[in-house]
Amino acid sequence: SLFRSEEMCLAQLYLQSEAAFACVSELGELGLAQFRDLNPDVNAFQRKFVNEVRRCDDMERKLRKFFYRILVIFLSNRGKTHIQESLTASAQYNLFGHNDVASNKFDKLETEMKSVNSNQEALKKNFLELTELKHILRKTQQFFEQTRRPIVHFFYYRFVAGVLMRDKISAFERVIWRACRGNVFLRYTEIEAELEDPHTGDKVNKYVFIVFFQGDQLKSRIKKICTGFRATLYPCPETPQERREIALGVMTRIEDLQTVLNQTADHRRMVLSQVALNIRVWLIKVRKIKAIYHTLNLFNVNICREVFDRRMLELSGSSVPSIMQQMQTKENPPTYNQTDKFTSGFQAIIDAFGVSNYREVNPAPFTIITFPFLFAVMFGDMGHGLLMFLFALYLVLKENRYMKHKPEDEIFKMMFDGRYLILLMGLFSIYTGFLYNECFSRSINIFGTSWNVRAMNFTDNDVFLATNPVVTLDPNKPGVFRGYPYFYGIDPIWQSAENKITVQNSYKMKNAVLMGFAQMIFGLSLAFCNRRHFKDKLTLYCELLPQLLFLCALIGYLCMCILYKWSVWTVAQSNVSDTKNLLLFWRLFTAPSLLIGLIDMYMLTDPKSNNRVPLYTGQYQVQIFLVIVTVLCVPWMFLSKPYILYKRSKQKKGSMMEAGGLDSQSDDDVAILHHENNDANYGKQEPESFDMSEVIIYQAIHTIEFCLSCISHTASYLRLWALSLAHSELSEVLWSMVMHTGLATSGTSGAILSFFVFWFFSSLTVSILLVMEGLSAFLHAIRLHWVEFQSKFYKGEGYIFSPFSFTLIVEGKVEE
Repeated sequence: SLFRSEEMCLAQLYLQSEAAFACVSELGELGLAQFRDLNPDVNAFQRKFVNEVRRCDDMERKLRKFFYRILVIFLSNRGKTHIQESLTASAQYNLFGHNDVASNKFDKLETEMKSVNSNQEALKKNFLELTELKHILRKTQQFFEQTRRPIVHFFYYRFVAGVLMRDKISAFERVIWRACRGNVFLRYTEIEAELEDPHTGDKVNKYVFIVFFQGDQLKSRIKKICTGFRATLYPCPETPQERREIALGVMTRIEDLQTVLNQTADHRRMVLSQVALNIRVWLIKVRKIKAIYHTLNLFNVNICREVFDRRMLELSGSSVPSIMQQMQTKENPPTYNQTDKFTSGFQAIIDAFGVSNYREVNPAPFTIITFPFLFAVMFGDMGHGLLMFLFALYLVLKENRYMKHKPEDEIFKMMFDGRYLILLMGLFSIYTGFLYNECFSRSINIFGTSWNVRAMNFTDNDVFLATNPVVTLDPNKPGVFRGYPYFYGIDPIWQSAENKITVQNSYKMKNAVLMGFAQMIFGLSLAFCNRRHFKDKLTLYCELLPQLLFLCALIGYLCMCILYKWSVWTVAQSNVSDTKNLLLFWRLFTAPSLLIGLIDMYMLTDPKSNNRVPLYTGQYQVQIFLVIVTVLCVPWMFLSKPYILYKRSKQKKGSMMEAGGLDSQSDDDVAILHHENNDANYGKQEPESFDMSEVIIYQAIHTIEFCLSCISHTASYLRLWALSLAHSELSEVLWSMVMHTGLATSGTSGAILSFFVFWFFSSLTVSILLVMEGLSAFLHAIRLHWVEFQSKFYKGEGYIFSPFSFTLIVEGKVEE
């Protein structure tokens, strides 16, 4: 169902050896089975199919090499290579025949590619040497032609010439000068064209240099320095005629070598083009076959029985049937909740707390509404919510592009995965911002104010454009309040009211308590559904029912008082400013304080005894009754369940002794029932050694925790009010101190200032109010769901269902 995980069963599969591969292949295509390891004590290197797995690893390594080489060649020609992607694993097995056949095929391709690559690399190396020699001959010729004293060079000096990387030329010059103590003459010039490294294929920049020296000792020293800097030396004739002859021969060899290189590259491209037609299919095939052998290593290979699937028999060629037998177990099955691209983000929030127990109520469907709503209560602003909504809408509209090319940035990837969550958060924030009547901290007068502005001696512009609010709104003053509320949401005039925070704080604080109580009651209702589904009547009547009464008598009564005071007591009765007899007005007109009333309730104090007016008639008697109920619920939760378990254990002991199955023993050895969390045994009991002290301690901790959490969790929901206030005030400060500065300046300078102030205001709005405040509200909403809501019904002690699925393996979501 939608609100519970999918049903599971434990099955034992007996396969004939020849049918095992085909059967596991079909199960992998279905993706509905999770296999258990029946050989947990066997080392991974001692499994039956370890050699097949190694061959698959080797084939996958070879295919990855081909794939990277193809990417390099076809990166600029994307989309022109036809790639097939769909074949079943059984068809793959038949196509390959056997792993050895496929391995031999890949070995031949790899050998051919190695031969082509080595030949191409050797040709490129020869081409690079000839190209460098060409530049040496050309540059040295230019150098000699520019030298005015060639006789000195030819008859008194010797020289060496070569090429060196550009980034090493400065250090090379310094080392040459210091090592030879200035007895050399170095000239160098840059090669304009970039050269290709034959080993890496990268483009490099090099310099041609020539070093003049005298004596063999300097020659040996210079050659050692060149070797240390990995400079390449080339023979360079001394006469111009010899250099021209060699240059002509080099140019001819370069042209011939370029022709051979082009032919080699075409042959290499042709080989990779043939591989590219099937590379994707081969990768999928190898991964699937590898996953099948990994799964077969989990089997107990000593058993051979019959087969039931006709299709598997036909694929394997076997004529022996096999059996799948469903087994009864008391172990907890895995949990599998179906999700799609919309619900996956919400399910991820729930699973981050803990995977639900098998067939336990899944709170993710409810979280789709409650999470963005609680976030919006703390983040309510129409402008900020609209920006968040538009950002998420962009991700939703461009999801196909981002799905094909997954973003590498982890933060952006997280936002993309939760795009529908952000979309609803923005949409709900627009709604709550409309209720708060706030748009970038400004109010919008849509339905017309319910206050008479002229009666307060202010014009409309004075009220809505005032920088520092000076208006105090008091509905008790005659002629100020028109007698009917604003049509929907908060009246825009409160934006300019001096007592805005006082009034809105009271309203938002009480609303936070009401929403918190509603969500906690809903959590207990889901707990009721859990107990009823698992037929756990003991927990239902001994824990859940007193918990519900305790929460309703304590917090539910407070919520009832809030609603009653809003409905019955008028604003005139909530404020007394000028009285002759203050005590008389307190008793007859002043609305009672809910906080003091709650304290009086548990102090067993009658409001009339302290000269305070009661909230309603019979308040003292009702409160006494509720206090008695809360006090009785504590021993009910604490003692009833251990007592019943003890009586059941005694009864169990007596029945077993009568049947002769149990000798006389002490109470500590009596079997009792303890809770299991699977579908058939959730809340049931299993024979275990009974320890009454352990049961009492556990129940005492559970009872104390719940009683204290009723207060602490209710107080925790006040964060809805606190963060809403913080967000509103921070928006107000940002507007008044930044944006209002530009808008308040008139003339041309004001227009120019407003332009720059707007971008500064926008950057602060996005970085502080959207990112930081949004993250804060997001984390607090998670806290309210994980602790205050889910603690009422959600255990989260299950483990996720990990099916053997080729789809997940090919997509890289699970390992083989």
